[in-house]
Amino acid sequence: MEQAFFTVENICAAHRTGFSLREVSFSVEAGTLTALLGANGSGKTTLLRAICQQMRHEGSCRLQTGPIHTGQGRGAGIQSGVTLESLSMRSLARLISYIPQRTGISMGMSVLDVVLMGFNPWLGLLEKPDGGQRQQARQALEMLGLGAYIQRDYRSLSEGQKGLVILARTLVEDARLLLMDELDSAIDFPNRYAIMEKIAGMVKGYAKAGILSLHDPALAMTFCDKMILLKEGRCIGQLRPRIDGIPEMEAALRQIYGPVSLIACNRKKREHLVLLWDQEGDRNGTSNSGFSV
Repeated sequence: MEQAFFTVENICAAHRTGFSLREVSFSVEAGTLTALLGANGSGKTTLLRAICQQMRHEGSCRLQTGPIHTGQGRGAGIQSGVTLESLSMRSLARLISYIPQRTGISMGMSVLDVVLMGFNPWLGLLEKPDGGQRQQARQALEMLGLGAYIQRDYRSLSEGQKGLVILARTLVEDARLLLMDELDSAIDFPNRYAIMEKIAGMVKGYAKAGILSLHDPALAMTFCDKMILLKEGRCIGQLRPRIDGIPEMEAALRQIYGPVSLIACNRKKREHLVLLWDQEGDRNGTSNSGFSV
């Protein structure tokens, strides 16, 4: 059993209308991707915001491996056993990279300047990125196929290209924990898989840990090591797509998506899973289509 990188312990959060999260707990290992799956309103975004300390909550998120270097000088590392709730905003910014559903970038900025924002947690108040950091930003963009867009206005890019730019910013941030909210919601089908493939490679290659809320369970089954199933603010199950059997996964996914079936098929010498809605079991008349992996 792999040692957990950090754990989410009994997280509860409430809105004015009532609880949106109820005692959610799970662990995340280094070098893995974890997907949050659930219907709209199930608590996926709320959980991510609670983890990165942008929302008041009960319970804790605890770092289980350390120390993690977060700066220069004595006491700059985060030790094992420390809760994220106890960290300063600056330490959190160095440890966590959070990509919300909308980036909030509405002013005119070049693609390069957006990526350079990833260095902000490491700079002083009036300090600007140096030549070496600017070179790192260029290299990150080139690695993601955006070398020709460095001076383009970020707002002029497609949603898929914007997603890659934010991923480049995440690369230079060098945060150990990546939180991504509905990355697949505004990106077209081909770019979803391209971006997810790059994220998976980055997480595994640099021993980071990633947590993503996703609409598309096919992406989760293809790229993620663990799936956390949320329903009405509760964790109703955890799945490991590469380990768990099809009957077990079907039973769990039906609690969220209704009458669905998983079919294994081989493509390019690799086994894939196809998720289909069960037409006979769907009393609402949903067609026999679904997410293919």
